[in-house]
Amino acid sequence: MASRVLGRGGGTAVAGLVANNVDPQLAQRLARQLGHGSAVVTGTNGKTTTSSMLVAIARAAGLDTLANPSGSNLMRGITSALIDASGLSGSLRDADRLGVLEVDEATVPEAALALTPRVIVFTNLFRDQLDRYGEVDTVAQVWRAAVAELPESTTLVLNADDPAVASLAGDARGPVLTYGIEDTSVASDAELGLDHAADYRFCLACGSELEYSAAFYGHIGHWRCPSCGRARPAPDLSASQVELESNCSRVALQHDGEQLLFELPLTGLYNVQNALAAAASAVALGLPHEAITSALGSFEPAFGRQERFDVDGREVLVFLAKNPTGLNQVLRTITGDAGVATRPGWARHFLFFLNDGIADGRDISWIWDADYELIAERARSVTVSGTRAEELALRLKYADLATTPTLERDTARALASAISATPPGETLYIIPTYTAMLEVRELLAKRASKLPFWEQAS
Repeated sequence: MASRVLGRGGGTAVAGLVANNVDPQLAQRLARQLGHGSAVVTGTNGKTTTSSMLVAIARAAGLDTLANPSGSNLMRGITSALIDASGLSGSLRDADRLGVLEVDEATVPEAALALTPRVIVFTNLFRDQLDRYGEVDTVAQVWRAAVAELPESTTLVLNADDPAVASLAGDARGPVLTYGIEDTSVASDAELGLDHAADYRFCLACGSELEYSAAFYGHIGHWRCPSCGRARPAPDLSASQVELESNCSRVALQHDGEQLLFELPLTGLYNVQNALAAAASAVALGLPHEAITSALGSFEPAFGRQERFDVDGREVLVFLAKNPTGLNQVLRTITGDAGVATRPGWARHFLFFLNDGIADGRDISWIWDADYELIAERARSVTVSGTRAEELALRLKYADLATTPTLERDTARALASAISATPPGETLYIIPTYTAMLEVRELLAKRASKLPFWEQAS
């Protein structure tokens, strides 16, 4: 609270940091009081959006929820969320709730032990923060060890389109529910092969190179091993039809012989995957189909994830991007190269931020695997900022942009410059890494009269 009063941030993890040092079992004791148990959402990309979607579905089903919507997803943030919902007696003020908790990839073992969740959903596994996590194989090993220790009462919800995630089914002691995209019309040309930034090309069972009949993005798609026969499982819940528009996605889901239709107010194939993950988690929790379609059809984006602002007659959209696969999907969504229907000939205005804080990852080498070339002929104005702005400007030089980027390290001045370069009535796309997103979002919230991220998330 003091942090918020002093204007130094949301203070979303301080209470948990102190409490865990005083009483390491506090989160476990409080989580046991949740009358409807808990669901954990983890993965490289999509955790915050998927968690927010699942919260919306649970509320549409008539359940009260306890969540960590600010994205503070280490154990201190999870404990803080539980403390915020507790009284002076040390008990939850309202125990008749479902916990929906976003969990950092490396925190899964600790969180699973403390929460004993009813459901754990794994969204995907991509290269991210190599200085902190190591390579994707390291994270996969951590996940497999954690899954093997889960009780039989925990249901795994797995992305069938991700071979690394789908492989976790082999370590599960309890039920497994899978989800995936069946509509291959939104896939890239199979003859082109996998995206060059794909993180999994080889079978986890025998080491042979995987074959893809449909590739959606990264290593996500319809995969099989030609040597040992291991293959993508038929998903229990699937997107049978997907139509991507510039500001929404029309989706038809299939589950248990029933079709669920909704229009998601978010665009991009990665958000269809997020919706699938949330819907599958809801099914695993026994929530009704009606709650899924009504909640997803009226969903509002989480802070910094396709969030819209009206600033001085311009539309400003913020797309968090923190690794090559995520950034490539954002760029393809904006430019229309990911099957998104956009107006031909549109020129775009961009503001990129590249920070190297602890929460961003110190290693920024990933920008050389991102396809900035996608905007080379479409960018009318580009502004570059952040603690590593010079390195990003160099990367953009090699992308051979049709316009010369403006470099401004100061966040407020960079935002002002980019807004000024965007004519009234047009759209500015802001693409920051995590810590930059929090900073620029605060500036935008003040200019657009929106709540701070920690208040809006609540």
